[in-house]
This record gives sequence, structure tokens and C-alpha cells, in this order.
Amino acid sequence: MSAAGLLEGRRICICVGAGGVGKTTTAAAIGIGMAKRGKRVAVVTIDPARRLANALGLEQLDNEPVRISAAALERLTAPDEPPLSGELWAMMLDPKQTFDELIDRLSPSPQRAAEIKRNGVYQQLSSAVAGSQEFTAIEKLYELAEADFDLLVLDTPPAHSAAEFLNAPGRLSAFLGGGALQVLLRPAGLGMRLLGVGAAPLLKALRLVTGVDLLSDLTAFFGLLGGMTEEFNARALRVQDLLRSDQTAFLLVTSAQDRPIEEAVWFRQTLRERGMPFAGAVVNRVNAPVPRGEVPLDLPTGPAFPPDLAARLDACLADHAVLAQRDATNIERLRTAFAGEPILLVPELAVDIHDAEGLLAIHRELFDE
Repeated sequence: MSAAGLLEGRRICICVGAGGVGKTTTAAAIGIGMAKRGKRVAVVTIDPARRLANALGLEQLDNEPVRISAAALERLTAPDEPPLSGELWAMMLDPKQTFDELIDRLSPSPQRAAEIKRNGVYQQLSSAVAGSQEFTAIEKLYELAEADFDLLVLDTPPAHSAAEFLNAPGRLSAFLGGGALQVLLRPAGLGMRLLGVGAAPLLKALRLVTGVDLLSDLTAFFGLLGGMTEEFNARALRVQDLLRSDQTAFLLVTSAQDRPIEEAVWFRQTLRERGMPFAGAVVNRVNAPVPRGEVPLDLPTGPAFPPDLAARLDACLADHAVLAQRDATNIERLRTAFAGEPILLVPELAVDIHDAEGLLAIHRELFDE
């Protein structure tokens, strides 16, 4: 089984997993592999290190997909391979801009959108959403799903945010439609009375410290939203349907170390409980065992070969054997938890995965090339 087999018939691939296990490079390598197979592919990353842009030969990525140039694609193709027959697009998620664009699309007029974005509550809310990334990642995925791409590959926040990511479609609509906040819209100051007389000094102090008149801004905010809350709710339901569609696939990316494996097992169980479609897992940086008989230890001595070199090499091999045994044990634990579901193994590579050569190396492992 290769990555192409895992994604057969899928239109959306959501790469999930712990931080630092290679989700970004895996997402990019999958994009390359599927573009080689004639697909029109968009890769969406939230990686703040911007490694994807560098590996694809770009100075930066924007909040809209950018097509990778022919010259950059040549660097992503080995000399003995035919040129890519598909298209590869990439983008870097800008959470604040994505949220602003959502307001622009849902507002009944540009004037209403501008008023909402000037509102103090909206500015705080959009900054908080931008900081969490999960909601805007889902929103951008929903937006691109309506575009003409054969495959969307989404890089996501680390797995410790998995629950937040899966809850993202309904979280904002729950806030916007929440009865506790909607009560502030009721006439004759009923909202303040329900908050209690003790709230007045607190709100006044808040206004003095932050400059935000919370009650006034909340009332104005919900008044500006008007019927848009219904559209937020409807959109959240459509996104939930998209995540559960048989055209979507969650792909777990992990390393073979103890903690990432624990998070992978937990995340798989979470997906199973929520009925989310699952494609399989990619285990990166696997240490393979080295048979001791394949490494000659009767090294020559001399200025270039210190007398203790053989002993040091033997100690290095012993350390590697410990890592290989740990990885084998953890991979077996993953196989047990997955109950026969596909697992692709990518060995620890000699190259540093930060450029086109590294992406090609990962791509060959994932696609059996």
C-alpha cells in the first residue's frame, strides 16, 4: 500500500498528529506525489516556520493558493522521472485574514462588513480565533472545497489541539447563537439586570482599563450580525458534513517515539468515536535494525583511524539497536490499536528535510518510487 492507494477516491486529506513529527513535509510530499499522477492539488499549511515555501522554491506563501512554477516543479522531479502532469498549488493560512474574508462574504453589504470589523468585540473575537487557528483552518478548507481542485491536503495544528480542531465548525456558531450572550440584545436593559447589579462596577473597570465598553460593544456587535448568525450555524453544519464525507480522509502522521505514538493511538480513538473517515497512518523517522554482521569492526589503525574507532562504532551500533527496538515495539502497539488499518513507514533519512531533495526523499518512500 502506498499513499496513492490510501487516498484513492478521496478529495480531501487532513494530516493530523503531534508537533514535530513531519506533518508539513508529509503534506507537501503527498501533494507532489498526487500531482505526479495528474491531479490538480492544493496544499494548505499553518506551519509558522514557512518550511513549505522554502522547499517549494518560494519566498513566501499567501492566504490564497499559489501555483508552483514549472522551474520549481523541475526541482521536485528526479532526473529520470517524467515531468509532473498535474498541478501543484500551495498556500499559508492567515487566520485573521480568513476570518475577515468570511465576514465580507456573509455580510449583506460592504458597509455592514466594515462596521462589524471595526467593532471592539469582533476585533477581540477575531484575534482569539486567529490565535487558535483551528476554526480558520476549517473555514479555508470549506472555501477551497468549492474550488476546482482534485485534492486538498491540509496541514493542521498539533494533536493536543485535536478536540479543538474537530469542534471548530460548531464552536463559533455556538458563541454567536448562545442564549447567554443574546440576552444582552433584549430591550430596556434586561441583559444588564440578568447579569446582576454587581456586574456594573466590573464592566466600568473593564472599560477604564481596556477602552472596551463590553455591554455596548456586545449589543452593537449582535445588532450588526443580525440574521448572519443563522448563516454561521448553517455553514457549521455543512462543514461537519464535509468532514464526515466519504471523500474526506484523516491521515495520522507520527514518529515512532513514545509520546507521539500515544497521541496517535488517542487521536485514532477520537476519530473512531466521532465517526470521522480514516485513511491510515504515516510513521516518520523509523530506525531500522542493522544486522551486526553487516558492519566490519576490524578497521585499520593509523592517523586516520584512531585505535578506539571500532569500539566507538560498536557503541554507536548498540545505541541504534536500542532505538530500533523501541521503534519496533511502538509500531507494533500502533498496529494493534489500528486493527489492520494501513500504516506506511518512512525510515530515518540521511538528508535534512527542508528543501526539494528532502521532499523528494519523503515522496519516494510514501509512493514506493
